[in-house]
Amino acid sequence: MKFKRQPKAERGMIEMTPLINVFFLLFIFFAFTSSFIFQPGIKVNLPKAVTSEVVQQDSAVIIITKDDKIYLNDREISRDELLSSLRLMAKNNVPLLIKADTHASLGRVVEIWDMCRNEGVSQANIATNR
Repeated sequence: MKFKRQPKAERGMIEMTPLINVFFLLFIFFAFTSSFIFQPGIKVNLPKAVTSEVVQQDSAVIIITKDDKIYLNDREISRDELLSSLRLMAKNNVPLLIKADTHASLGRVVEIWDMCRNEGVSQANIATNR
């Protein structure tokens, strides 16, 4: 019986199984960790408009939900608090963006738009999707 004393290793061979396992585990790690990152905010379905323009200013945001709740910068606000905030915005010349849900009542949107004009807010825009 003849034994080889030194087994010859083939050059250039890379074991693929450990490499595939590492990449698979990294993929699973990033897939699960990225799915748990949530953006806080208020869910609003904006109406669509063909002629909308992009506004690139930092502005205060009024959100009107489908059940006609009013939020100012992600905080629920009453009508009286909104009036005092609009007065401050008019004094400081802060632009305003109104995000109204598609199913919000038109009366509520017009009421807030009218409040902005009465208090002297110089620039008020309504957000839409293209």
